[in-house]
Amino acid sequence: MHTSVFIALGANLPHERFGSPRRTLEAALEELARRGVTIVGLSSWYRTAPMPASDQPWYVNAVAEIASERSADALLAELHAVEAAFGRARTVPNAARPVDLDLIDFKGEIASGGPRRATLPHPRMAERAFVLLPLADLAPHWRHPVSGLSVQALIAALPPGQAIEREG
Repeated sequence: MHTSVFIALGANLPHERFGSPRRTLEAALEELARRGVTIVGLSSWYRTAPMPASDQPWYVNAVAEIASERSADALLAELHAVEAAFGRARTVPNAARPVDLDLIDFKGEIASGGPRRATLPHPRMAERAFVLLPLADLAPHWRHPVSGLSVQALIAALPPGQAIEREG
């Protein structure tokens, strides 16, 4: 059982106040810190093609390790509150967005979720290069709480065709 909490960050639209997607995500991390969330570590930044493939702009993605006294559900609500404060409107799945904050692992807990409840670990994280590659940067010894597979094994099993590149 591990004790770390990880969130995935993503954006592919500029924000009117903060500018580029990366700067917007940095501002979202600053906002989380103002709200009592400690940023323990941050992966490299990545540029990734939209999934599923579309004509949307490429995303900027990273993974942060955080610490918070909140429960998983309260933390998820705080992530959604920051998204809303930054102009995220949840309309259609996979829509372009100025900020996306996903709770991907909360201390290795397993939860089935529900309305306003966290599903843990994030149900699609093991299929997404834009989560797994940054996670491997930050926590190379991490293991999936359900499958027990290492982050490297999950990366090796990713389906082909997910364009991703580390930013300078």
